[in-house]
Amino acid sequence: MKYSFKNDYSEGCHPRILEALVKYNSIQQNGYGLDEYSQNAKEIILKKINNPKAEVHFVSGGTQANLIVISAFLRPHESVVAVETGHIFTNETGAIEATGHKVHGVATKDGKLKPEDVQKIMDLHTNIPHQVKQKLVYISNSTEVGTIYSKRELQDLYEFCQEKKLYLFLDGARLGHALTSETNDLTLEDIAKYTDAFYLGGTKNGALIGEAIVISNENLQKEFGFHLKQKGAMLAKGRLLGIQFQELLKDDLYFELAKHANEKAMEIKKAFKEQGCSFLAETFTNQIFPILTQSQIDQLSRNYDFYVWKKIDEEQSAIRIITSWATTDEIVANFTNEIKNLK
Repeated sequence: MKYSFKNDYSEGCHPRILEALVKYNSIQQNGYGLDEYSQNAKEIILKKINNPKAEVHFVSGGTQANLIVISAFLRPHESVVAVETGHIFTNETGAIEATGHKVHGVATKDGKLKPEDVQKIMDLHTNIPHQVKQKLVYISNSTEVGTIYSKRELQDLYEFCQEKKLYLFLDGARLGHALTSETNDLTLEDIAKYTDAFYLGGTKNGALIGEAIVISNENLQKEFGFHLKQKGAMLAKGRLLGIQFQELLKDDLYFELAKHANEKAMEIKKAFKEQGCSFLAETFTNQIFPILTQSQIDQLSRNYDFYVWKKIDEEQSAIRIITSWATTDEIVANFTNEIKNLK
């Protein structure tokens, strides 16, 4: 059977989560996120971001988080600005558009948005009220191409959004990997400070399912629960999400797992570099994008699964390799040995 480097959620979850779910299984709790585990997990998050006035809501997946946050924050005539590689623009089956909100895609080389990128979209939409009004800026950290925002970049974008009366929302499906990257200078507290809302992804970092939406902007908190319920995201057994985040965050297991995934990816990246390979983007998270010839791709495909991400020319394509919290030293050693034998 081939080993998959296609994603970071091929495995179920970290064993400690299963142990915790079994440990608390027979203890009766309130439903709909009012259980003691969810409440405790929320308190842990609020302490980590140093903002007791923020609100935390648990949902089952990233697309669900994106759809509910964006549709809840925007009025019917308002739109979203995102990079063309952004998850809401490319991989959510038009979920945001289905709620009635246009998504403006911006082409960037590194998967990151800058204030001038957003301004260009706004400059094309000045014929009010005949065109939609930009109101929310959507970014990911780490991005869909594995890059991360620096503190200065995030702060500049947030200050621009504040000036232009735009909301800044950060997709944190792989936020753990961004914050534990060797080149990162942001903290979780910074993320909360320089966004109106973000979410902390569990699905791609050791949880069975689950994302923790954090709303720092108090003006956006009111009646958010109605949107969760209406969109089918308010689980009767909310404890299933609360227990997982309590376990991941109580002693920073969440960040240990993300750091492990990053380190395994960097070992693989080093092997590709030693073979003289170039990369689609310079990344230091758990996603790497080496550029290979078709024969090299065929050679690696015999024992490993991965996505062919982008065609570079007639001879070469970039592939995507993603490591996870569960990627072992043995797997990496076997894979890097195959990389050394590429022709």
